[in-house]
Amino acid sequence: MNYFAHGMRFVDRPYFLTGTALPDLLSVVDRRVRLRRKNVLPFTQDESWIQSEIASGIKQHLDDDHWFHSTQGFLEISTDLSLMFRKLFVDDQYARVGFLGHIVTELLLDTVLMEQNPGLIDHYYEAFHQIDSLKVEIATNKMATNKTDQLKHWLIHFYKEGFLKDYLVPQKMLVRLNQVMKRVKLQPLPGETIPILKTGRGIVEKRLNDLLPPEHYVS
Repeated sequence: MNYFAHGMRFVDRPYFLTGTALPDLLSVVDRRVRLRRKNVLPFTQDESWIQSEIASGIKQHLDDDHWFHSTQGFLEISTDLSLMFRKLFVDDQYARVGFLGHIVTELLLDTVLMEQNPGLIDHYYEAFHQIDSLKVEIATNKMATNKTDQLKHWLIHFYKEGFLKDYLVPQKMLVRLNQVMKRVKLQPLPGETIPILKTGRGIVEKRLNDLLPPEHYVS
């Protein structure tokens, strides 16, 4: 799952929502800073409300990822997308098509959820506007494998940039996807990626219940 899919159910709980974003956000801020379930779990009962809300949001993210990546829908859709990318990169032995199938499935899921819940993305970002980013950084450092002094700045940047909204336009999604490719040191994707994004969007929309089974995910 990705940012919006994790957090859209919790826009009325800003610190919990922030917790759902932290595992992914920290992979951008500093890849050495990890949030392990065993380290996070004790803090879900912390006497500090902010600390417990953030920890509970992180736990929600980790729990969601556990079942999401095991669903038949995710396995089949990410494989289908990987095969589409394989055709695009037929002569390129370095293209990591499995990685692309995985991440594009998640980005397209956020896209479809934003389309089906108009206006909710604005409430999502407004929740980040309500938090104290320094308090989030302090709380996160108590649970993480390493400490960071950059998270508070990135939380503000995340709110101001509002990049999730770019996913709604395939051309802009490609720009954002190439930022990811640069970060993981892979070659940028060409314009021919856009038809794959459009086709994949339709597949994700059609199979939304397979990706988010009601017994696991209640929006």
